[in-house]
Amino acid sequence: MGTMIDFPEHDLTAYRADPSGQPRGAVVVIQEIWGLADHIKDVADRIAAEGYVAVAPDLLGHVGLTPEVGARIFELMFSASEEDRLAAQPQMRAATTPARQPEFAAWAVPALRAVVDALVQGEGVDGRVGVVGFCFGGTYAYALAAADPRVRAAVPFYGTFPENADPATITCPVLAFYGEEDHGITDGVPELESRMEQAGVDFTARVYHGVGHAFFNDTSPSKYNAEVAADAWERTLAFFGEHVAR
Repeated sequence: MGTMIDFPEHDLTAYRADPSGQPRGAVVVIQEIWGLADHIKDVADRIAAEGYVAVAPDLLGHVGLTPEVGARIFELMFSASEEDRLAAQPQMRAATTPARQPEFAAWAVPALRAVVDALVQGEGVDGRVGVVGFCFGGTYAYALAAADPRVRAAVPFYGTFPENADPATITCPVLAFYGEEDHGITDGVPELESRMEQAGVDFTARVYHGVGHAFFNDTSPSKYNAEVAADAWERTLAFFGEHVAR
């Protein structure tokens, strides 16, 4: 089990999980739109079990989208009751609108860089830091890679590329995962591949057939696909092993 840590100069808290032995490196784990949910803490724990210091910053807590708020909306969104699902929509809009404003990104990217600051200086990490993110966090995994040349590997899961980021500023290899049926995001992959190629980025996009958004989230039975999630996880660990691990 990990612990909560603070970055008071950025009004940020984070969940940190440490490996049992000498670190192989460190990984920033960026949450989905549901906040710093147990699923994301579990991902951090799993990464720590592989030998990395894992830190999952609670970016959305900065705008009031706490794990409790996220869990309530999540429960309504995936309820068997149509009434609940309809009630969830305005709540979801209200909770996420602040995170879609330009000033949020202007705060979040420097806050993520502060997490990298702390990690690169950590004992045994020796500057070896990667990032993985899911959904909202996939977008910010791209954003951090574009903003911070210290990031050695980025793994966005079903994230859109940020509007205000430039592929040409990405200096690390990127492995991105998408679900074929997640058309709102995945349909943009060919254009993104072209932009990455023009920018000279080592970019691999893997599109899984027969799955949609959030296929990795094992707390969402209607979205989760165990076989695809296991394959993506294996590839993620291999990618970090190649580009981040000591």
